Amino acid sequence: MSHTIRNQTKLLARVRRLKGQMEAIERALEAEQPCGDILNLVASVRGAVQGLTVELIEDHIREHVAGPGVETDRDRQQGAAELIEVVRRYLK
Repeated sequence: MSHTIRNQTKLLARVRRLKGQMEAIERALEAEQPCGDILNLVASVRGAVQGLTVELIEDHIREHVAGPGVETDRDRQQGAAELIEVVRRYLK
């Protein structure tokens, strides 16, 4: 079973919170709130996305790179290659 399926409830809760935060930004823009308030909302979304990303990366490492369930070096290499690609994209 994939770690995203095993942790689906927790991950979906985080995504729904992000969705709510994005909607708060939209409402703030529509209400013409001060830019400082909007910037704080955006900063909190950024932090929430980073937290979700870190959790997924950590789970990926445990499941596909370093976990006891990784059966072959080929599986480990594939997991590492996927992780490297994601980290490169994330850090751009």
